Amino acid sequence: MAPMMAAANVDDGTGAPPRRTVRIPTASGDEVDAWLYLPDARGPHPAVVMAHSIGAIKAGGLAPFAQRFCRAGFAAVVFDYRQWGDSDGQPREELSFPRQREDYRTVIGWAAAQPYIDRRRIFAWGTSFAGMYIVELAATDARLVGAIAQSPLVDGLAAAMLAPPARRLRLLAAAVLDRLGALFGRDPRYLPGAGTPGQLAIGATPDALFGQELMTPKGSIPWHNKVAARSLLSFSWRRPVRRAAAIRCPILLIVAEHDTMAPVGPALRVADNAQRGEVHRSRGGHYDVYQGGQSFDDVIQVELEFLRRHAKMAD
Repeated sequence: MAPMMAAANVDDGTGAPPRRTVRIPTASGDEVDAWLYLPDARGPHPAVVMAHSIGAIKAGGLAPFAQRFCRAGFAAVVFDYRQWGDSDGQPREELSFPRQREDYRTVIGWAAAQPYIDRRRIFAWGTSFAGMYIVELAATDARLVGAIAQSPLVDGLAAAMLAPPARRLRLLAAAVLDRLGALFGRDPRYLPGAGTPGQLAIGATPDALFGQELMTPKGSIPWHNKVAARSLLSFSWRRPVRRAAAIRCPILLIVAEHDTMAPVGPALRVADNAQRGEVHRSRGGHYDVYQGGQSFDDVIQVELEFLRRHAKMAD
């Protein structure tokens, strides 16, 4: 499974570690687009496989994490799910829980096959909605030496119940109508990924637009802030929190003190029930873990300490 790789590193002129773009084949024939950050030192390096939340793409706020990990001696592989960002796949902006979980597995497998990556020291990292995948992977993928989930959603049903009943019904109706349309080959009906309270959007909390600002790619990179309504039927009933006791590898959960997007209780239960669970309570809300939020600097230090400690133990 040999990827196509960009001929040269991309240097943004800021002193950040350069990156390469790699195209990783999947079983469907579509390719996943990923950024590869490699430390200057001689490998093989421990590695962190990284992906974003629902509706977001790698260009929207993941580079600051990957750059810091790379400076600390970790390779970082940051990818877009199929149907999102620069990855292949149709229809666009449709979330499939099994497909995105499989994308993580594919990229982990690709990383493990590279001579400059130490296959014994691969971590999975995910933010917000990707916490669903991180918990499942930590419970089932023996290739991982550890996992990190920040502001993690780990219980789709609990998240759905956060919305007022009337809004839940409107979202369900939109999802069902879109799924019925798909059966007849119709294009998706889209919902905004972020909106104001009361708006029919995937995220409609007081800080959702703040999060949208932090996750909007800079420059000319296109991002549509929309999600196919049918996507809601793929995850609202899924509850990875119930798999916490099966997690054997170390897992770190960064849980915001005032998270109104991802229910805090289930995330804390994962940390409690996992055999080697660790938790850090970050300041602020759901989006404050990103660069530009009040807890980014603290969060990155906690994550780096976790990565260094467990990479060293596996060395």
